[in-house]
Amino acid sequence: MSVASGARAGLKAHQDSVRLPEAELVRGLTDILGLRLVAYIGSVKETRAVRQWADGERKPSVEVMTRLRHSYHVAALLAEHDPASVVQAWFQGLNPELGDIPPATLLREGSTDETVRQVLAAARAFAADGGV
Repeated sequence: MSVASGARAGLKAHQDSVRLPEAELVRGLTDILGLRLVAYIGSVKETRAVRQWADGERKPSVEVMTRLRHSYHVAALLAEHDPASVVQAWFQGLNPELGDIPPATLLREGSTDETVRQVLAAARAFAADGGV
């Protein structure tokens, strides 16, 4: 994976999070985070709903789709630097830059603009500190 630098870092992740059709975005997010984590962020109990979103058989609510778009932006930004297993661990782990709250929890429960900015800032800092 190529690594962008400076202000361009994560630009493709942002553009894709805005431009991708819903089903394609859910498939991409699932490729990075896995069905269970996407279901958690999407506030559904069964991964079947995520599969249906990814297949275009069903649409998530506007609120859930907004959370998934934000989550895709963060996940794709991290995936530019690290493998999916690291991105998954980052989403689920206690994050000192976020008050020791897992990013997935913040994106699921507090998807305000400020929360999303905080999660993105934490992701950018993590990506800048290393990666493969």
